[in-house]
Amino acid sequence: MHLLHSSITASCLRLLVIGFCCYNFIACTSHSSNYTTWQVYGGNKENNHYVALAQIDTSNVASLQPAWIYHCGDAGASTQIQVNPIIVDSILYGVSPQLKLFALNAANGRQKWVFNPLLDTLGKAKGYFSMNVCRGVTYYSDGNNDQRIFYSAGSQLYCVNATNGQLITSFGTNGSIDLHNDLGPRSQNLYVASTTPGIIYKNLIIIGTRVAEEMPAASGDVRAYDVHTGQLQWVFHTIPHPGEPGFNTWHDSTAYLHVGGANAWAGFSMDEKRGIVYVPTGSAVYDFYGGLRLGNNLFANSLIALNANNGKVIWHYQTIHHDVWDRDLPTAPTLLTLNINGKKIDAVAQTTKTGFVFLFNRLNGAPVFPIQEQPVPVNTELKGEVLSPTQPIPTLPIPFARQQLTFNNLNHLVPDSSYNDIATRLSRYEHHHLFSPPSTQGTIIFPGFDGGAEWGGPAVDPKTDILYVNANEVPWVLTMLPVQHAATAAENMLQAGMRLYKTHCMSCHGTNLQGSGNYPSLQQANQKYNEVSFEKLVTSGRRMMPAFTQLTAEEKKALASYVLNLKSLQANKFIKPKQQLTKWDSIPYTSTGYNKFLTKEGYPAVAPPWGTLTAIQLNSGKILWKDTLGDYPEWKAKGIHTGTENYGGPVVTEGGLLFIAATSDAKIRAFNKRTGVLLWEADLPACGFATPAVYAVNGKQYVVIACGGGKLNKPSGDSYVAFALPDKK
Repeated sequence: MHLLHSSITASCLRLLVIGFCCYNFIACTSHSSNYTTWQVYGGNKENNHYVALAQIDTSNVASLQPAWIYHCGDAGASTQIQVNPIIVDSILYGVSPQLKLFALNAANGRQKWVFNPLLDTLGKAKGYFSMNVCRGVTYYSDGNNDQRIFYSAGSQLYCVNATNGQLITSFGTNGSIDLHNDLGPRSQNLYVASTTPGIIYKNLIIIGTRVAEEMPAASGDVRAYDVHTGQLQWVFHTIPHPGEPGFNTWHDSTAYLHVGGANAWAGFSMDEKRGIVYVPTGSAVYDFYGGLRLGNNLFANSLIALNANNGKVIWHYQTIHHDVWDRDLPTAPTLLTLNINGKKIDAVAQTTKTGFVFLFNRLNGAPVFPIQEQPVPVNTELKGEVLSPTQPIPTLPIPFARQQLTFNNLNHLVPDSSYNDIATRLSRYEHHHLFSPPSTQGTIIFPGFDGGAEWGGPAVDPKTDILYVNANEVPWVLTMLPVQHAATAAENMLQAGMRLYKTHCMSCHGTNLQGSGNYPSLQQANQKYNEVSFEKLVTSGRRMMPAFTQLTAEEKKALASYVLNLKSLQANKFIKPKQQLTKWDSIPYTSTGYNKFLTKEGYPAVAPPWGTLTAIQLNSGKILWKDTLGDYPEWKAKGIHTGTENYGGPVVTEGGLLFIAATSDAKIRAFNKRTGVLLWEADLPACGFATPAVYAVNGKQYVVIACGGGKLNKPSGDSYVAFALPDKK
């Protein structure tokens, strides 16, 4: 059992937990809540997406109608809103497509104030900066007049007065902290942002970050700052330094100086009474080749319980050893109290991209149900790679998504010629195991890079211990290529640009600039950018694109010559930069991009459902019901319920309902949480790729969803839509 990968023994761990609880003068009992507010991202610090409101119930949900609509007014091409808003004292706090923070009257949607991070304190434009997707904000109050909103835009963590929208300049440097700070000198010029909000413990805000997924990448450390001053209080190194637990799981003792990632981009949950913060982490960089980072690579792909006071490890569990499939833990875990054979267990549930649910005792990390280390394929053609011989497989709960693509479950809806095409292609790919190694001929990733479960996270009803999780079931293809590193003396700008593109850009934008996954095509980039603006973009980054500050001016010029097809530059001689390359700068393989395995018609190569919604009774680990989520209009017209890819999570209520948007058909739906029967759906102005929030103001219950679109080639939107029951006449 790979419960602990450090020198901490089980007896020492028990003493540590007992002592830790006594230190906090708090009895080790389950944290309870009345669950009637939505003041925290995900509903509450237990992250269960549950609200104990029942004005809207199974008998009247069909009568829901729009109560108000707020337009942010700043949607642009491919912008998104993935925000789960919070509501505090009848004020709703959200974020616009262009990352403006705003406050609304939660009863009518009327704007109270807007904070624009692109303006300084005098209202003057600060200029362009790298933007990121924002999924929410964090509220802090001292119980008196000090009310603060923390949120991230670009590489800055801002502290804003919740009552008037003004920067609190006593925090950090004039109201913000540069997220590059405290990550060490290597990370200063690399991509660092924060997509998911931090979490409050006492007077601390605990934050994680998003970093680049190719080398070089910044460190993925978890940090805690004083909410009043912005002073650093503690750091947890997700890639251990010498002398720290987990250091020996990296075969190269200098890895911590060079390898980035293992970052907590998906947010946190908190056992506030015990002072434990639960941290899910992603893979170490480079995502798809681990020959430079041999070993199991703690604390990548791990659920970690940290002492929220000081950042020390209480326990951890690694869900993927030596990840080369980009199987980050995609969401914060959920805290609950199980009842198994009459025994109550304070537990933590972690959903995964692979379709597993890992269940642990939240105090000591002991698996609730057995987890078996099972042999997996290890033969790989990639030189230097050494894969883990086993991976942890939960015996229960039952997987909520299909985990293998076979000839028997290929898409049967398409014409024979299209079916034969995908069957022929599948025969060339590695596809026989959930952990088939990356390869140059192509390896099926199923469930896909985007899950299984994704960042929306599950909902859990604390009264029944039923977990509700939406999932994607779309296969992707991972194809690896050798990387050419050394420039020849005769290399011109075009040749250098093509080489640099393959090394730094191809994994996101495809082999021929065509785009892949959620990354846009660059084939018409010369209509939007010139040489100067393109090089500025490469230097600063934008949204999901990291800043490539490690490239020299000459390399950026060469890249522009290729991407923008600048004939005037392409024949010029490329001057090779004078630099001393080490093995860490010379990764031997890269991928051809995040490519879905699709039919000629553009549908997933697997048979439907392509999106699902599943209810799992966690006390037994058994599935209660499973439904298809979402529709393609053309298939729905033929009476075929296919499901769609979905982003954003569900909310479960005391009124017997499960609310979810998330699908690409731009609808929000309500299901009977006990049976899975669809009770209500409504059209949205744009796809609601976000998690709803459910709240009450003056005795009236509302359901609000951010409608930002912008993914899956869907139009972008700028609205938040709230639904409520009609007023009684």
